Amino acid sequence: MFYKRRQFWHGDTKQQYNITMTTDDKLKQIWAGCLNNERKQEELFYKTLAPRMMAVCMRYAHDRDEAQDILQEGFIKAFKNRQYYRGEGSLEGWVRRIMVHAAISRYRKTKPVVLCDEMSTETFSGTYNYDGLETQDLMRIIRQLPDTYRSVFNMYAIEGYSHQEIGSALGMSELLSRTTLCRARTILKNKLTRLNKAEVYRMAM
Repeated sequence: MFYKRRQFWHGDTKQQYNITMTTDDKLKQIWAGCLNNERKQEELFYKTLAPRMMAVCMRYAHDRDEAQDILQEGFIKAFKNRQYYRGEGSLEGWVRRIMVHAAISRYRKTKPVVLCDEMSTETFSGTYNYDGLETQDLMRIIRQLPDTYRSVFNMYAIEGYSHQEIGSALGMSELLSRTTLCRARTILKNKLTRLNKAEVYRMAM
């Protein structure tokens, strides 16, 4: 968590108070201007959160262009529904959920939900280890998952949604959500295993 130190002056006497302001406190101050439709505050809010929200969108998108589209749609929805944030909980978390919903909404418009039984998966064998794996490499592997698998994995393992919530969002049963997550994990384990084997082979050359 980032903090900002502020100084206050009282009368002719210099008095310094160390007051910590969390990132979310700062965002809420900016958001107050957004509630009044202040364009500069809206731009500042976007610039402050865009890099972090882009990382969220990239987990659901096929490429950066699609992630950028999801990002724009998400911020449009956030500003359009600004009155629904009542100051309870993390403001950044509220925007994050909007980004996830924007990604899922886009997915449902362009892709029908693919049943797990319609897709072949590999049987996992061996061990896997992602210690030392760069974050961008892990995200790249996750983006290689089929659309339904990627969405379920991201919503459950990263965003913390329940299978009931995932099923409702994606139009599938809770059981199918659980099965899809299991298959997604199997695919990821296989990919990580192959990646580790390739790295061992490279180091042995």
